[in-house]
Amino acid sequence: MRSRFDEQLELLNKEMIRMGELCEEVIGLACAALMMGSIDIAARVAPIDREIDQKEREIEALCLKLLLQQQPVARDLRQISAALKMITDMERIGDQAEDIAEIIAFLQGRTADEHIHIREMADAASKMVTDSVKAYVNRDLDLAQAVIECDDIVDNGFDTVKKSLIQMVASNPEEGEYALDILMIAKYFERIGDHATNIAEWVLFSVTGTHEDEGDSKLSE
Repeated sequence: MRSRFDEQLELLNKEMIRMGELCEEVIGLACAALMMGSIDIAARVAPIDREIDQKEREIEALCLKLLLQQQPVARDLRQISAALKMITDMERIGDQAEDIAEIIAFLQGRTADEHIHIREMADAASKMVTDSVKAYVNRDLDLAQAVIECDDIVDNGFDTVKKSLIQMVASNPEEGEYALDILMIAKYFERIGDHATNIAEWVLFSVTGTHEDEGDSKLSE
């Protein structure tokens, strides 16, 4: 019975990795579309977001199956509970990448290549997602903590982009609409970083039994 349970836990890990890869893909596509001003690339985001939605449903069903058909010990229960929380954040990452893609369609071919900090935000956020899932699978507390600390890079990038856009509008008021669109895109990347941080915090919970917002958990070893 336990061997079957362990096989299903391994399947859960593989499915989590796949969902993380899809998130990384949509972030990369959204960033590429923005920097190239490509509506065609932006259009590739929505189908992958639907894959992310489907993967969320599949992982949720697997987690519920593990909870209902098996008798997980505390550590297993934390792992499954954390996965259920993590997939919610990953699903929202997909939604926000699609929101970025929708805004790009209104930029009429204009790019954001002069706003290098947006690319840095996207690269950092993508790595955060990848590393947080890797930390979950490997039960790597140090990597999860590194993800949380990396969120400062994304936040600082957003502040820098916001200041540069304020200066742009001050010098060229006619750029107001474009600046607002770019600011919204930067905000979505900042939110993606926040979701990756949430994922990493649930990784810490899955290993230690404590969560930053909840204090000591009753799910001890």
